[in-house]
Formats: sequence, C-alpha cells, structure tokens
Amino acid sequence: MSFTEAISSFFQNYANFSGRASRSEFWYSYLFIFIVGIVVVIVDAVLNNEIVSSIWNLAILLPTLAMTTRRLHDINRSGWHQLLAGLFPIGTIALIVWYCKKSDDTVTMSEIERVFE
Repeated sequence: MSFTEAISSFFQNYANFSGRASRSEFWYSYLFIFIVGIVVVIVDAVLNNEIVSSIWNLAILLPTLAMTTRRLHDINRSGWHQLLAGLFPIGTIALIVWYCKKSDDTVTMSEIERVFE
C-alpha cells in the first residue's frame, strides 16, 4: 500500500473497528500523523496558543484507535490489547513488537461465519 492509499484508507475507515490494517497502512498513517503533528506544533508556536494542536489531536483520536485496532486484528489480537500501553514500559514494548509483526494469514472464526451468511 502506498503512502497516499494509506492516508486515504485512514480517513475512509474513520470509525471502522473491524477488519484488518496492513503494516504499511499502519506505519504510513503514523508517519502522516507525525509529520502533520510537527507542522501543527509550529503553527501553534507562531500563534502562541495550543488550539490548533488540540483540534488536530481530537480529530485523529478516533481514527487512530480504529486503525490500531485493525492492525492488532491483522495479527489475530484483540483491539483491547491497546490498553497494554498503560503498563509502561513492558506493555508498550509488547505493542511495538506486535505492530511490527508480519500479518497473520490465518482466518478468524468471524471471517468464516461471514462466508456462510
């Protein structure tokens, strides 16, 4: 998946917590969030307030959670595993390792059930 396709998918699946997200979609989206975040911080420094970064952070909160959930689904983990980030540093390290893990091609039970519906 290319950079532009990943960003397009990021915003098209704004609140879609089901399905899967590939490694490229996940990391390209985070690269986009990081680059825009730097620009937003610079704009905030020029304007001498934090309103732009606050709006940006609120705007990307839900799609970031959704994309991370889909990435964890891609390696057959529950989206609830995101909560491990609160167990710093062990949980954070585990999540980073999982985010980097190659996609798991095994089919989940819910995907099998959808075939027979």
